Amino acid sequence: MQKNVVLQMLKDDSGATAIEYGLIVALVSMAAITAYSALGGSISQFFTDVSGILDGTARQN
Repeated sequence: MQKNVVLQMLKDDSGATAIEYGLIVALVSMAAITAYSALGGSISQFFTDVSGILDGTARQN
């Protein structure tokens, strides 16, 4: 009896799709966090420069 239940559970793949979507979301989240960490300062500086240009107070390099 117990062996049949275990075999039936192993053959059941009803939750596999949800797990796959969860793994995809985790992977995309990790990539976004890594990209933000690597580019966060330069993106922030870019918007500061654009804001300065629009205000007429661009920083001098």
